[in-house]
Amino acid sequence: MVTAAASKEAVPVEAHPTSEDASEIASNIKYHSLYDPSFSPFKFEPEQAYFATAKSVRNRLIQRWNETYLHFHKVDPKQTYYLSMEYLQGRALTNAIGNLEVAGAYAEAIKKLGHDLEEIAEQEKDAALGNGGLGRLASCFLDSMATLNLPAWGYGLRYRYGLFKQQFSKDGQEEVAEDWLEKFSPWEIVRHDVVFPIRFFGHVEISPSGSRKWVGGEVIQALAYDVPIPGYKTKNTISLRLWEAKAGAEDFDLFQFNDGQYETAAQLHSKALQICAVLYPGDATESGKILRLKQQFFLCSASLQDIIARFKERREGKGPHPWAEFPTKVAVQLNDTHPTLAIPELMRLLLDDEGLGWEEAWDITTRTIAYTNHTVLPEALEKWSQDVMKKLLPRHYEIIEEIDKRFMAMVCSTRSDMESSLPGMRILDSSNPQKPVVRMANLCVVSSHTVNGVAQLHSDILKSDLFADYVSIWPSKFQNKTNGITPRRWLRFCSPELSNIITKWLKTDGWTTNLDLLTGLRQFSDNEELQSEWASAKMANKYRLAQYILQVTGVSIDVNSLFDIQVKRIHEYKRQLLNILGAVYRYKKLKEMSPDERSKTTPRTIMLGGKAFATYTNAKRIVKLVNDVGAVVNDDPETSFYLKVVFVPNYNVSVAEILIPGSELSQHISTAGMEASGTSNMKFALNGCLIIGTLDGANVEIREEIGEDNFFLFGAKADEVPRLRKERENGLFKPDPRFEEAKQFIRSGVFGSYDYNPLLDSLEGDSGYGRGDYFLVGYDFPSYMDAQAKVDEAYRDRKRWLKMSILSTAGSGKFSSDRTIAQYAKEIWNIEECPVP
Repeated sequence: MVTAAASKEAVPVEAHPTSEDASEIASNIKYHSLYDPSFSPFKFEPEQAYFATAKSVRNRLIQRWNETYLHFHKVDPKQTYYLSMEYLQGRALTNAIGNLEVAGAYAEAIKKLGHDLEEIAEQEKDAALGNGGLGRLASCFLDSMATLNLPAWGYGLRYRYGLFKQQFSKDGQEEVAEDWLEKFSPWEIVRHDVVFPIRFFGHVEISPSGSRKWVGGEVIQALAYDVPIPGYKTKNTISLRLWEAKAGAEDFDLFQFNDGQYETAAQLHSKALQICAVLYPGDATESGKILRLKQQFFLCSASLQDIIARFKERREGKGPHPWAEFPTKVAVQLNDTHPTLAIPELMRLLLDDEGLGWEEAWDITTRTIAYTNHTVLPEALEKWSQDVMKKLLPRHYEIIEEIDKRFMAMVCSTRSDMESSLPGMRILDSSNPQKPVVRMANLCVVSSHTVNGVAQLHSDILKSDLFADYVSIWPSKFQNKTNGITPRRWLRFCSPELSNIITKWLKTDGWTTNLDLLTGLRQFSDNEELQSEWASAKMANKYRLAQYILQVTGVSIDVNSLFDIQVKRIHEYKRQLLNILGAVYRYKKLKEMSPDERSKTTPRTIMLGGKAFATYTNAKRIVKLVNDVGAVVNDDPETSFYLKVVFVPNYNVSVAEILIPGSELSQHISTAGMEASGTSNMKFALNGCLIIGTLDGANVEIREEIGEDNFFLFGAKADEVPRLRKERENGLFKPDPRFEEAKQFIRSGVFGSYDYNPLLDSLEGDSGYGRGDYFLVGYDFPSYMDAQAKVDEAYRDRKRWLKMSILSTAGSGKFSSDRTIAQYAKEIWNIEECPVP
C-alpha cells in the first residue's frame, strides 16, 4: 500500500493556481502545504491536506471574484445588497468544486497525494454564522444570485463562536462555544483596506444653522472579511462580506497598562470583542439588550457606509454626486427585522454627513430599502425599549421619532377614517408608560418600498391580519415571494446517486439550473426500472445515514425500517412535542401487542434534531424527553426491532446533507398559520421524501405541486385556529383518549425520574400563561395519529410508495431558490443579470 507521505513525495511542488488538470492541481495543493503553510511542513495528514486543498480552490475563486467585480465596476449596473444577521453556509469545499465543475479533477489530485476527497472534506467545520431557516435561506439566496449572474453582495457578521455547539448530559442539552474559527477559515480574505468607524452612545450636537451631528460616546472599527460565493457553471463569483469589530492601537492605554490596570487599559478592545462573539446573545439583562442592539447597528452602519463609499467611488470624476441616482444603483434588502436600523442609519448618513434635506433623504431611503417579513409570532416581531435606543443611538432615536410623527400626520391628513387604527400602526408605542418600545416591523413597513412574505399563505396572513391597516393605505406595497432552496447543494451534491438517475431519465442535467424540468419524471413514475433504480439510490443514502447515526449516537438502526425525520429549531409551535407524544403512544401500543401482532406493523425509526435556545426552558424539556424516550425504547428487546427513537445531536447543514437524502418520511407539523414558510420541507420533498404535515407555510404549495395524494395531511386549518383557541378557553375541548393515554404513560415514570409535569401542564387547562395548549397539540393529535396510520399502510405497498416518492421529486421544481431570486430581482430590486464575459 502506498502511504500518503510516499504519494506526496512523487508529486512535484509547483504553483498552478487555475489549472483544471489533476496532476497540476495536486502540485498546487502541495505548493500550498509547503509555501503557504498553516502547520509544520513535515505533516500531510487529512487536516493539513484539507487546508492546502481549500487554499488551492480559493486561488481559482479569487481569480473569478476579481474578474466579476471588475466587470461590475465597468458596467456599473444596479446592485443588490442583502443584509442578514445569519448565514448558515455549510461546508464550502465540496460546494465550491461542484459549482466550479472540478470535483472529478480534485478527487483524482487528492488521490495522487495519498488521500481521499470525502475524508478531506470531512475535516471542514461548518461556519457558525447562523442558527436555522433564516440563515440557510440567505445562503441559498447567495448561491442563486451568483448562479443567475446577478450583481449582488451579502452582508453579515463574523461571529467568533456562533450560536452554540449542542452536547448532552444526564440533565439534557448543554451549550458549549462553537470552535469553527479555533484554527482559521481558509475561505475568508481579510480586507485591511475596508474599515469603517461605528459609534455608540454619545449625544447629538445642534449647530447654529440647525444641522445635527452625533458626537462622543465610543467608536469601534468594522473590518471586512470577504467570503467568495461561486455560481454554478458560470464565471460569476460574488461576495459575502462579514464584519468584525475591533479597536486600534490608539485605543490601548499604555500608561494604565504599565500601572497594572490591565482591564481598564484595554476596555474598548474588550467591548469590540463582545460585539461579534456570539450570535443572539442572551437579552434577559439590560447589558444583553444593549449588546444585541449594538450587533444589529454594527451590521447596518458598516454595510451602509460601505455601500455609499462604493457608490461614490463609481461616480468619481463625474462631478458632484447626484444622490437622486442612488436608488437606481442600490437595492437594500432587509432579511427580517434584525437589520431595521439600516433605515434610520441611511437617513442619518444622508442628512448629517451628506447634507441632504429631510424630503430628499426620505425619498432616497424609501426607494432603496425593501423588507422581508419571516414571522407572525409576536415574540419574533422585535420591539426595542425606547430608553435603550435613546441611550445607545441618540441620533437614530430622533430620526425614528420624526418618521413616526410624519407618518401619523400623513394618515390624519389623507385617511381620517383610520385615526382609530393609528395606535396599532405607530412606530413608537407608549401604550405601557412603564415600557415604551420601538416597533421594528412597523418601522420597516412604513419606510420600505416593498414588503414581502415568504409563502403564499404567510403573505395572505400578513395582508389580512398583521399588516391589514397598512395594506389599506399602500395596497401595492405588499408581495409574496415563496422561498426556495438551491438544487445544487440540496440534491446534486448531497445525493449523487439520485441525481445521476434523474439526469439519466431526463436525458439532461439541465434540471440543476432549471428545476421545472423535474416534471419530466412524472411520465416514468410507474416504470419498474426507474422504481428499482430509485429504491437502490434511496437505500444507499439510508445506509450512509445509518452509519452516521451509529457513529454519533451509538444507536444501531435498521435500514429496512421507515426512516421518519423531523429536524428544525426546537420550538413549541413547530410541535416536536406532538411528534414525540405520537412516538410514545406507538411504543405503548407495541408493548401491548402479541409478537404476532407486532410482526404485522411497519417498523419505524423516528429521528429528531435541532437546537433549543439556551434560555427556552420548554424547548429544552422537549429535547430531554426525546432522549429519555429513546433510551428506553431503543433497548427494549420486545419492541426495538419495530421502533427506534433517536435524537441527532448538533444539527447543522452538514448533518442535514446526510439526513435529508436518507429520509423517507418527514414531519412538518407546525400549528397552521405559524410557520412563515419552512424550507426543510422543500429539501425533503426534492429528495423524494414524503411529507406528513399541516396546511401551514409552504406545505400548502408543496401539496399543490406534488399532488394531494402524495402528501399526508392532518390538523386544523389556519383560519380555524383562533376559534379553536377560543373554544378551549371556554372549556369546550374534549381530549382524545389516545392523547390522554400518551401523557399518562409519560407521567407514570416509565421514561425515568425527570419531572415532565411542567411540560405536560402546558397542554392542560383552558387558558393561562404556559397552559391551555396554545399550539393545539391536543386538538390535532387524533388526526395526526390517523395520518400516521395511513403512512404505515402506504409504506407496506412498496410500489405505491416509490411512485409517490418519484412524484414528490417531480413536483418540486417550483421550490428552487433560482426561481425565488429571479422574482426578487425583477419585482422588488429591479436588477438585471451581469454575466462575466
